[in-house]
Amino acid sequence: MKIIGGQHSGYTIRPPKNLKARPTTSIAKESLFNILNNRYHFEGLKVLDLFAGSGNISLEFASRQAANVVAVDFSGITFSFLQQVSQQLNISNLTPIKGEVIKYLQHCTDSFDIIFADPPYGMQNIDAVINTVFERNLLTDIGVLIMEHDKHVRLPQENLKENRKYGHSSFSFYSK
Repeated sequence: MKIIGGQHSGYTIRPPKNLKARPTTSIAKESLFNILNNRYHFEGLKVLDLFAGSGNISLEFASRQAANVVAVDFSGITFSFLQQVSQQLNISNLTPIKGEVIKYLQHCTDSFDIIFADPPYGMQNIDAVINTVFERNLLTDIGVLIMEHDKHVRLPQENLKENRKYGHSSFSFYSK
């Protein structure tokens, strides 16, 4: 998998072999960033990547000059990998956080322009992510929550603005 845009375009992301993550496919990621590119200027955006996994999405936003990208994942492997790549590429706008996503959201005091969440397929109570984002008012007025999920999973309809399907995956877009 590669970074497809921005100052690190073409960089191959090579996560550790022992990282248990299902990265967003290249086709889905390219489609997602085409959608976002038509809606936002990335420079200056505050981004939150939940269940960051391989760091694929976080690194893409950082490469495109988002002001601040926070990547949250429970895995210490993800945390260390993102720190290593940030140092290697001299990326200063990426902050990896090792922690449980729901707990992070419950204590978060920031608001974000884009929140991307790619929970493990089969995760129970995926609705808790969506509910907590809206209950805690974690989106800015222009903000969007993007949930990546199996296309057969039905998510809450409240605040859902659109859904896009790519192969076995779907992106559901939520906003205020």
